[in-house]
Amino acid sequence: MINEILTLDDVKQFAKELISEGLSFHPDDDFHDYVNLETKEPTYSEEEAGLRNKLMDKCFEICEQEDVDIYTLMMEEFLLETGLNKIIPLPSNE
Repeated sequence: MINEILTLDDVKQFAKELISEGLSFHPDDDFHDYVNLETKEPTYSEEEAGLRNKLMDKCFEICEQEDVDIYTLMMEEFLLETGLNKIIPLPSNE
């Protein structure tokens, strides 16, 4: 897991890592709220959720500094990583 977000590439990497964990996420959601649907247990420990929340907060900061819409960036990474870009056009291509 990436430990620091300093650039837009880091933001993209963080999104990729969340997707590789099998998470369908929204940037506004608190990672403490994610629950495994089968076990009903929290997806992340307190420490893991705290780290991910901290990293997501930094993603918002970096995107704001770079004048990049975090929602579009994260959605594009999701579409690319899952292969759904073959069905759903990337927002940047519209």
